[in-house]
Amino acid sequence: MRAVVLLAFALIASAARGEAFARKSCLDCHTRFAAKVHELKNVHAPVKQEKCEDCHLRHGIIPKLLLKESGNTLCLTCHKKESIGLDKKNVHQALKTGTCTQCHDAHGSNVKFLLKSEGKQECYSCHKPGPFERKNVHKVLAADGCMACHAAHASAQPNLLVQSEAQLCAKCHSATSDTFMRAHGDLPVSSASCSSCHDPHSSDRPKLLKASLHKPVATRDCASCHVPAPGKPFAVKAQGSKLCYGCHLAEGVVDKGQIAHAPVAKGDCLGCHDPHTSANKGLLKAAGNDLCFSCHKGMNQIVTAKHAAVTQGCTTCHQPHAAANKALLDEKVDVLCAKCHAALTSDQLKDKAVHGPFKDGKCTTCHNPHGSNVPAMLKAPEQTLCYGCHKEAETKFVKSHTHKPVQNGQCMGCHQGHSSDARNLLKAEGAALCATCHGELMKESPLGGSRHKPFAAGECLTCHDPHGSNVAGMIVAPQLNLCVRCHAQQMKQAEGAKSVHPPFAKADCTACHNPHKSGLPALQLTKGADACLTCHIVLKEKMAAGTTHSPATEDCLQCHKPHASALPKLVSADNARLCSRCHAQREEDFKEAHLGVATANCTSCHNPHVGADERLLNSVAHAPFEQGKCEACHTVGGSP
Repeated sequence: MRAVVLLAFALIASAARGEAFARKSCLDCHTRFAAKVHELKNVHAPVKQEKCEDCHLRHGIIPKLLLKESGNTLCLTCHKKESIGLDKKNVHQALKTGTCTQCHDAHGSNVKFLLKSEGKQECYSCHKPGPFERKNVHKVLAADGCMACHAAHASAQPNLLVQSEAQLCAKCHSATSDTFMRAHGDLPVSSASCSSCHDPHSSDRPKLLKASLHKPVATRDCASCHVPAPGKPFAVKAQGSKLCYGCHLAEGVVDKGQIAHAPVAKGDCLGCHDPHTSANKGLLKAAGNDLCFSCHKGMNQIVTAKHAAVTQGCTTCHQPHAAANKALLDEKVDVLCAKCHAALTSDQLKDKAVHGPFKDGKCTTCHNPHGSNVPAMLKAPEQTLCYGCHKEAETKFVKSHTHKPVQNGQCMGCHQGHSSDARNLLKAEGAALCATCHGELMKESPLGGSRHKPFAAGECLTCHDPHGSNVAGMIVAPQLNLCVRCHAQQMKQAEGAKSVHPPFAKADCTACHNPHKSGLPALQLTKGADACLTCHIVLKEKMAAGTTHSPATEDCLQCHKPHASALPKLVSADNARLCSRCHAQREEDFKEAHLGVATANCTSCHNPHVGADERLLNSVAHAPFEQGKCEACHTVGGSP
């Protein structure tokens, strides 16, 4: 930092003295680049003139390629759109997408126009050489390269041709010569497209004829189809398929009882086939699926779940002309699918439970045979698809408490799509299915404890609805109604009881018990007094501050019943009997402490849970009583 400050002061001082600084050129530092570029035959003008900043921003101290503009925008600051053809109808894709440097080197090259490669090799960087290097190569392509016919940047003609196709061909081939006329059956083909029969680049056939030839073309028998008439040099003997059926028997195209492809039914053979030559088998106008997609445009959409058969070709499943089945299918849907999915079909049809559509061979009820953006090529997301048939399920399953797979629309989280050895197409029976998600819950504790009988037996659906419920925990009924099914005896305890435990009265059994398993007896949530003190907070606070009655800290059930009692406060017996279990009233110490007075109500003086000292006396007491001076008011053996 100190060095930077000193340098700044030095610069200011020099400027004050009127001293000038010579500005270095970019090439003073980029010496390797300079040496390399200056050896090239063709150097970009700004580079030659060392005007680097025409294209680049200054770097500062961080070396980085900083162009003033991105893509072709930078090039267009000097090379106007009109000068490179951007105003023309057809523009080279590389130029249209903004990547001049895909073909040109921005600094220099040994090739004209700063091209990166010489001649055809530049074109081959994008266009695979195969179609241009077959057995017989067009002479002009071999001699002069691509630019003999094509413009580099743009053209008013299709395919970037420098002139119309007819004009280009006429430069070398005279359409009026006797040889030319004989070769074309004396028909005025100069008015037609040469490339309809000839490949303009290369071919494995003589005369650059395309790979697939119509027999009359191969034998130069134009008269078998054409009958020239005045003003109609290309007139044909018959229209549409009637002409084709002169050689190709109609019965071989559409047999009796078959459904015809729409173009075939209309007699439009030329909708799919070229009448002369084609680069594709069967004289097809386009290769493979591209021909089908020219009419069936929705079938070429990009999908995440692709059908291999579509990739292999539409004719894997469909007939091109006619078929006995709908959609021109080779076979009925189930038979057709089984050709590839034989193992799947034969094995799963043997299962105990088979999905109706799968059993009936209606694969397309659920699957899109051309591909889908849903896994397994389903026609729609699982939930939407399943509810299409199981309409009642949509309202039946969606409740205030819905099973997560149902909520997420994942029916196949639990069910198989085709078949299963378990009922209702389930992936597994009973708890084995639940364990796929709730495996940790299903594990037995090494410490033992207690397990709810239905849970231990794997009978999850005894208590839970597998889809959804309007009761918390997705249970099949409110706890009062559900638990009473098995625990009717406990419920009877509340009949005629003077006191009922509030959670029990509200049928909130899970406030105290775990519905599945516990490390404690009777599925208790918490051990001993802690179970009660989670609710009885005030008592817990008092016990923490005073002297506690030992049963209150150990086990509340020594004195109280857990559900209901015929006595107040859920006590299991009246005071005298309950207290006498631990405190024998006949003992001398007990008699002396109570002046020999026997009482039936211990809690009239003592707090059963906590007190200020070991006597557990109630917090508010008569002064003489608190001082142990009963004789101040009572006469032993007499009346009070």
